[in-house]
Amino acid sequence: MSPARHRAMLTGVKTPRRSPLTTLLAAPAGLALALTAGLSAQADPPSPDGAASAQANDTSYVALGDSFSAGTGTRASTDDCYRSPYGYPALIANAQGLDLDYQACSGATTADVLNNQVGALSPQTDLVTMTIGGNDLGFADVITECALPGWLSNCTGAINGGLSVLRTQLPARYDAVLGAIDSGAPSADVRIGGYPLLFNGKDCNLLTFFSGSEMTRLNAATHELNTLVQQKTTGAGHTFVDPRGAFAGHAVCDNVEWINGLSWPIVESFHPNRAGNVGYAEVFWPGTAGAATSSMPADAATSRAARVQAEADAVLAMDLDSRANLRAAAGAGISPATITDLVQRLDSADAEVVTAALEELSVLDERYEARHGARG
Repeated sequence: MSPARHRAMLTGVKTPRRSPLTTLLAAPAGLALALTAGLSAQADPPSPDGAASAQANDTSYVALGDSFSAGTGTRASTDDCYRSPYGYPALIANAQGLDLDYQACSGATTADVLNNQVGALSPQTDLVTMTIGGNDLGFADVITECALPGWLSNCTGAINGGLSVLRTQLPARYDAVLGAIDSGAPSADVRIGGYPLLFNGKDCNLLTFFSGSEMTRLNAATHELNTLVQQKTTGAGHTFVDPRGAFAGHAVCDNVEWINGLSWPIVESFHPNRAGNVGYAEVFWPGTAGAATSSMPADAATSRAARVQAEADAVLAMDLDSRANLRAAAGAGISPATITDLVQRLDSADAEVVTAALEELSVLDERYEARHGARG
């Protein structure tokens, strides 16, 4: 199969539009299917530099890392790297009065940290925080592949590919990053964070098609990544920060989510939201949560109609009715005519028609799983 357009939703690549719902959707800054309706009600966020340095003292804090450190998921991007004023580094800096140099960047790998971020370190750096490693394993590609309907997905292959990198390449890459941190900031308090578990075993979103076994394997991969990060961090004499306990009961589809499921804009998906970043801040620096929560506006809500319409457009981006994908459906025992009909109904401007089509597509995926065994 060729899920390039669906993959673009999670990686920020703009794709051709098909749906007549275009007037309700926007794609700013190259982000496909970005929904802006809910953001207009949100107050303009403060700049990350201003927010972090309002109470700054002489304690130098450098925040390295990837999207989990840049605050992706808080719906408050400030630049191409995201660097949200509601990301945990900014929350820590505000609460503790630290002078923050925000280097973390959405999409960063260990190579990016080495090439573009550690140069900010100096012998005067007092504190360094970081999350890194997920993108080395192809986080966005793996999530996207596993979210596809069962008859189109190679989730097992995607997970296995990430685990191969984790076991054979990431250990040396982590050694290199930690060595660069030690060289650049030899006296710093270094705190390296792990990743929370994304899933609770239930996929409550009509747009994604994670099987139970896939969610189990994805969580297991997160455990394995965290084990490596902990071993490397403590072996280098630094502090490992484990968010899994704090995030327990706050996964995607839990009653109180600290992690976004599929979200609008798409780039916000499967990352900690504002509450999740408060949780991250608390495990990185205990005592931060109270100050952070008292000054943080809630995430902007998205209307049901806009959300349903965005879901339909995102499913259309999977190209379920392409020749190749219709052949795959037929090979899986699913009528191509059924798929074609569902796609036509997803093009409707009627939210009820769209919702019914999404529900039927979800049932098709469940039946496929029942016939062919759980994926993952």
